[in-house]
Amino acid sequence: MNFPSTRRQFLTGAAAAALTPRFAFSSGAGAKNELEEYDYSAVELTGGPLKEQYDRTHAAYLALDNDRLLRVYRLRAGMPAPGAPMGGWYGHNGFVPGHSLGQYISGLARIGRTTGDEQCHAKVQELVEGFAATLGNSNQVFAAPNAQKLWPCYILDKHLIGLIDAFQFSGMEEAHRLIPRVFAGALPYIPAQGRDRIGKKKPPYDETYVLPENLFLAYALTGDRTLYDRARTYLLDREFFDPLARGQDVLPGRHAYSHAIALSSAGKARLVLGDEKYLRAMRNAWEFLSSDQQYATGGWGPDELFIEPGRGQLYASLFTTHDHFETPCGSYAATKLARYLLCATGEARYGDGLERAVFNGVLAVKPPDNKGDYPYYSSYNAQAHKTYYPQKWPCCSGTLVQGVADYVKNIYFRAPDGIAVNLYAPSRVRWQQAGANVAVSQETRYPLNGAVTFHIATERPMEFRLQLRIPQWSHGAPALRVNGKPAKFTKQRGFAALTRTWQTGDRVELELPMQFRPEAIDEQHPRTVAALRGPLVYVELDPASSQSQLDLARLQTAADGSGAASAGTCSFVPFYQVRDQAYTMYFDQAI
Repeated sequence: MNFPSTRRQFLTGAAAAALTPRFAFSSGAGAKNELEEYDYSAVELTGGPLKEQYDRTHAAYLALDNDRLLRVYRLRAGMPAPGAPMGGWYGHNGFVPGHSLGQYISGLARIGRTTGDEQCHAKVQELVEGFAATLGNSNQVFAAPNAQKLWPCYILDKHLIGLIDAFQFSGMEEAHRLIPRVFAGALPYIPAQGRDRIGKKKPPYDETYVLPENLFLAYALTGDRTLYDRARTYLLDREFFDPLARGQDVLPGRHAYSHAIALSSAGKARLVLGDEKYLRAMRNAWEFLSSDQQYATGGWGPDELFIEPGRGQLYASLFTTHDHFETPCGSYAATKLARYLLCATGEARYGDGLERAVFNGVLAVKPPDNKGDYPYYSSYNAQAHKTYYPQKWPCCSGTLVQGVADYVKNIYFRAPDGIAVNLYAPSRVRWQQAGANVAVSQETRYPLNGAVTFHIATERPMEFRLQLRIPQWSHGAPALRVNGKPAKFTKQRGFAALTRTWQTGDRVELELPMQFRPEAIDEQHPRTVAALRGPLVYVELDPASSQSQLDLARLQTAADGSGAASAGTCSFVPFYQVRDQAYTMYFDQAI
């Protein structure tokens, strides 16, 4: 394998070096990570369903018309505003005008950083410059024509991450200079103290508590202490993090996505402040989510609310709503939380949850069209369909591009003595180990089967530890071979670990046994189950009845490797493969 020195591979040169975050395992005020994320530029997707969606998303957001996106901001500034109105949530009279501009900038900057696509960076620059031109002397950062549609914290959070990513990943200095201006422009509209949001619509509707993560990031880039102070003020300690850290389940009744994404602020607070209570809060929240709140897909929050555990409410939701999981937003929150926990603890079980959310969540959503129609909810009831949200440009249009751009963040993690592989997908990662270039690539048809082959390339023979996540769903011992011979490995925190001196041409083969298994929707209804194989949820296509039974022993996969399966005359596919057909996810398990 060659080691070409390019912007997207090894980031040589002064400009690239200035953009690359310093790699460190000790963060902030003493918090320590076991693993660290790679930079976007270190990883590339080389095939498979994740790349197919990634490429579609890349093209779709690159094709968005800049004049249309900037129109609401130019109208507010009294400037000429060419371009057709956006309509929907984003439009001048919409629900939250201009709300997702920062997320579109963020996602494009991340994709540009990963792929080296200069069109992405050019678009980021044009959007940031166009937005900056509308601010005026008073830094009018919001597009809403009236205060009722403002949602200042909600939009400020997105403005900040757009500017942060435009600077860090597209190298745009003006974005860096805009961060203090945007914060100053928002200050008259945002509260001095943080506040919680109870339920789905009960005031206060704005969400201060989602902001600390990006305020801390902005402080790190600018040194502006007011950003740090406001981040501290907005941490949802008393109402949320403190009781979670004590093991108290305070999720029920709260708005699902916004409180899940708030846990990323806990992750950043731990690194900045060095307070391990935030790690305890995240770990306990994860346990509550995965044991009491979670559908088989890894989704949660029917009607956008966390349920009261122990009352069969997940089961009841199959008959009372089609709005089971706010999917692009929820998947984004779930994968971010999983990465924070995986890095902090080095425990592979968080990677199990991450892969559920990826393969059955964001990968499974209906692709957006070019008219502002976007996925929002996933429906898990009988004879359901994948649909668009009724209004154009909803919140999930922003998190969709960010979540898909982050696919490369979910696969590999850097360890002090090597690398941990978390997600199995055709891909390649490049890094430096003890001053030498190293690359690892994957060949696999995962998640349709459990065979994965890794190819190693090194500039010189190099000792490091290769860790491979062994999912908890794996039936039986995994088979592991190095250069065709069975290999001994140690099991460490859910990873199979191999330490040896590697050289170019070394090949590692992993085989994870897969078979169908049932998973009950909740403890109160143990016979209402979904069918899973590996990380994938399977659904029945075009079911004839809303009262479906399933004899799991009869479910067999097709020999063609497509992932299709059948039980008698009933056809099944992984949920992510469903397009416009009707499907049923939960069944009465035959005795």
